[in-house]
Amino acid sequence: MDEHLEISDAAQYRALGHPLRHRLLFALGQQPATISQLAKGLDQRKGNIAHHLGVLEAAGLVRIVETRQVRGGTEHYYQRSARRISFDRPDATPVIARAVADELVSAERIGGRMRTLRLTADQAGALAAAIEKLIDGLEDAGDSAERYGVFASVWKP
Repeated sequence: MDEHLEISDAAQYRALGHPLRHRLLFALGQQPATISQLAKGLDQRKGNIAHHLGVLEAAGLVRIVETRQVRGGTEHYYQRSARRISFDRPDATPVIARAVADELVSAERIGGRMRTLRLTADQAGALAAAIEKLIDGLEDAGDSAERYGVFASVWKP
């Protein structure tokens, strides 16, 4: 898995246009999974999962990392293409926020804050840089630890 992928072309943005694809990207963030595993974990039909994985794969957001022969068929293991995904367009924030909101519906919330305040442009830039540095500096605890999502943003209303 690559460390970082910047979403930059129209096909990638279109691929992110469906909430199930966001859920698939979250599910494939740490370990590979098959269509059957994803269908069971996300309570979806296998055909539906296969279709959306195909869209994500064509856009370069997921890839097949292993193939196994199983009972006369072929089983593919998919994984997200990169650990961290960022967006080159400032108007992508709604895409990110929608993906996070979809996950939060059934998630156990550990903590969070929302606050508005007056800052200079320099202060806002410094805050955004500090948040990115903090998140990027977090080390993955490995397969034995629980998985958590982290979302942070600084925006100007």
